[in-house]
Amino acid sequence: MASNGYRNGILKGSVKVEKLSPSSNPKPSSIKSKTTSTQVSSVRRSSPASLGGVGSGVKGDSGVPGRVRVAVRLRPRNAEEQVADADFADCVELQPELKRLKLRKNNWDSDTYEFDEVLTEFASQKRVYEVVAKPVVESVLDGYNGTVMAYGQTGTGKTFTLGRLGEEDTAARGIMVRSMEDILADICPETDSISVSYLQLYMETIQDLLDPTNDNIPIVEDPKTGDVSVPGATLVEIRNQHSFVELLRLGEAHRFAANTKLNTESSRSHAILMVHVKRCVKGSEAALSIENGNGSHMSKNFRPPLVRKGKLVVVDLAGSERIDKSGSEGHTLEEAKSINLSLSALGKCINALAENSPHVPVRDSKLTRLLRDSFGGTARTSLIVTIGPSPRHRGETTSTIMFGQRAMKVENMVKIKEEFDYKSLSRRLDIQLDKLIAEHERQQKAFQDELERITIEAQNHISEVERNYAEALENEQSRYQKDYKESIKKLEEQWMLNQQKLNSDRARVEVKQEPLDMGLAVAELQKSLQNEINLRKAAEEEVNSLKSQLVQWRRSEAVGNAEVLKLRKLLEDEEHQKEKLEEEIAGLRSQLLQLSFEADETRRSLDRGGSGKILTGLDSLMSQVRNSQIKDSGNGQKAPIVNLFEQVGLQKILSLLESEDSDVRIHAVKVVANLAAEEANQEKIVQAGGLTSLLMLLKSSEDEMIRRVAAGAIANLAMNETNQELIMDQGGISLLSMTAADADDPQTLRMVAGAIANLCGNDKLQITLRGEGGIKALLGMVRCGHPDVLAQVARGIANFAKCESRASSQGTKAGRSLLIDDGALPWIVQNANNEASPIRRHIELALCHLAQHGHDQWGCPMGAGTHIPRLLARGHKDSCKSDFNFKSHIPS
Repeated sequence: MASNGYRNGILKGSVKVEKLSPSSNPKPSSIKSKTTSTQVSSVRRSSPASLGGVGSGVKGDSGVPGRVRVAVRLRPRNAEEQVADADFADCVELQPELKRLKLRKNNWDSDTYEFDEVLTEFASQKRVYEVVAKPVVESVLDGYNGTVMAYGQTGTGKTFTLGRLGEEDTAARGIMVRSMEDILADICPETDSISVSYLQLYMETIQDLLDPTNDNIPIVEDPKTGDVSVPGATLVEIRNQHSFVELLRLGEAHRFAANTKLNTESSRSHAILMVHVKRCVKGSEAALSIENGNGSHMSKNFRPPLVRKGKLVVVDLAGSERIDKSGSEGHTLEEAKSINLSLSALGKCINALAENSPHVPVRDSKLTRLLRDSFGGTARTSLIVTIGPSPRHRGETTSTIMFGQRAMKVENMVKIKEEFDYKSLSRRLDIQLDKLIAEHERQQKAFQDELERITIEAQNHISEVERNYAEALENEQSRYQKDYKESIKKLEEQWMLNQQKLNSDRARVEVKQEPLDMGLAVAELQKSLQNEINLRKAAEEEVNSLKSQLVQWRRSEAVGNAEVLKLRKLLEDEEHQKEKLEEEIAGLRSQLLQLSFEADETRRSLDRGGSGKILTGLDSLMSQVRNSQIKDSGNGQKAPIVNLFEQVGLQKILSLLESEDSDVRIHAVKVVANLAAEEANQEKIVQAGGLTSLLMLLKSSEDEMIRRVAAGAIANLAMNETNQELIMDQGGISLLSMTAADADDPQTLRMVAGAIANLCGNDKLQITLRGEGGIKALLGMVRCGHPDVLAQVARGIANFAKCESRASSQGTKAGRSLLIDDGALPWIVQNANNEASPIRRHIELALCHLAQHGHDQWGCPMGAGTHIPRLLARGHKDSCKSDFNFKSHIPS
């Protein structure tokens, strides 16, 4: 956590510096005051021993060398240091214009170190972000991986530099908030995406700050590429700055912190923020089309978009500390050991990388495994080391400075990560396929409609043509017959005339001319007949053509009818399946009703009489069920409830509790209550959600029978200590108290009082039970006056008094009795001589326990103490440990 100087003070002044370029790589150096500066080794070659290993998903195999950039920031003196070190000068002297830092050994000797940036105690948060983190953020937006990490002694301002939210003062915003502002401002919401994970490394265990239940996340390494990932972490997509700030606030609330001598809120874990940026490269499709010489619409649709994936990792390391100075002890000491071990492992890896060692101990700590890509890998890394001015911590300051000097010697091979987004292409093709399928279905429907229309038109046209052809043929035949008769008649008349002229002298000449005229008439008649034959053939050909078209339409209609038959068959199968399911549901309901009927019959038969010990309610039914199981085992028959439990299943029985039919609900809750009376079934009922369902019935149902039986089932479950805690966690005592206040039926009140009495016997739930009105609910039920209800109230008070007495004897509780505070004593005294033996016995036990709790703490009225010696004289030694089992009190 940040020191008091950063948390409460206001940083004033700002020195203007030039923006740190991502590509600039000045060499680190360490200059002694009496020695010349030494040149750092040349650019480090990538080797198998590098912490980063092989990059994954990188377009191309080559990378750009990029040294780890290191900046140092000085924290101002806090209030404690201003008093304790008032007579001493600061142990460091900053020269920001030369980017140098002097570390004083004594008054006359000092060591000088150079860094990429030197930030004084007056440097603003904005300037720190611009020179340290902004170049890394810009690289991430271009598709590179980037890391920003803070290292230093505890209380020197690491969390202030990285994770300050700046809600009170926007100028105090840290690197995390400012980085997300720049990323959101640069991306396109329609095509780009941002997702965030927030983790902490605590005691060598990776925990999810956004989901505290996820407290042991494994590290997964890709065997092919060597990439390190945490797939089990929660990944949240970010749309705006407000949601990101809320996530940071949620993560900080779950982060471990402790109060030490060096820092009031010292971070006890390493916080790791991972921001995944996925950007679509604009103009990539057009460029590929030009390169390939193909700009067709089809090739564009089947070309995947090019995306760049960058990851920003912001690491807030826990501060290193010396045990003698921090005063850590107990669990805090174990935390400090774990922090120092992980930081030591990180220092060893950086030393090995700086010295080009063939072996880098990456697997010594989970911290070094997570930062595998940040040092010696493919990420662009910026490190800010924070130091304090106090001369008392000169050793820690020196260690921090030397860590930064060694980190400046680490070389990374920065690589851009580009890949084709095949998932986006798949989604786009799926959408296009859906559109084509829908268009095809529309066209097919239109084609079928058009085919139908053409078929109808063709049938009408064929009918009309056949009708017209028949009429025309009939008219032609009648006309030809009429013309033929007229021609024959004329020929006969002419022949008669010619015969008359034969008698004349010129008979021979006329006879020669008359056959010639007759031949011409016959030839003309034959020519007309041939024309009519040709017309008839043409009409027949047209009719045959229409008939062939009709046959084709009928074939198409037959294919459509076959498809319709298939669809009808599928519909009939679905209806048959639905009828089977309805029959199964009706069978289950009839089994449940039959079970309830048998239980009612058994209860009536037992109420009419019997010899020996007669059980009441469902105790007798369960006894008969067990007896029938023994007697009928040879015949393979089972008892009704066991049969229903095995055939139907507990889950289906519990689902009937939500049925809309009130009769079904009543029968189902009776079955659950009887099953809950058996200890072997209680765990199954609770695991299947039966307790929650019973509490919901008690809360929502207005049926007195359902409320009574549900309260009895809860009382049975309350006999188990584990179930008692679950009932209290789910607000069961409040629901029982409300039911006790609303109910007037003695049987319902008896069930509710018994459930609360069972809960009163748990030592762990005393305060919660009394705080939620359990004691007052018990005392409120005495208004009923029914002996059974009063007996359960007295039993609950005795159980509660017993727990109080035990706590007082063990020394875990002192003071007045909670029963006395809630006004139970007057009723106890009033009923001390009750005629009913169960009531009197429990009241005597309650008074015994109250007397043991301490008579001097009662503050009771006169007359109450006189009962205690008399009751003690009776020597009643009952343990008051019996629980209330409602199996014999639940109606069938």
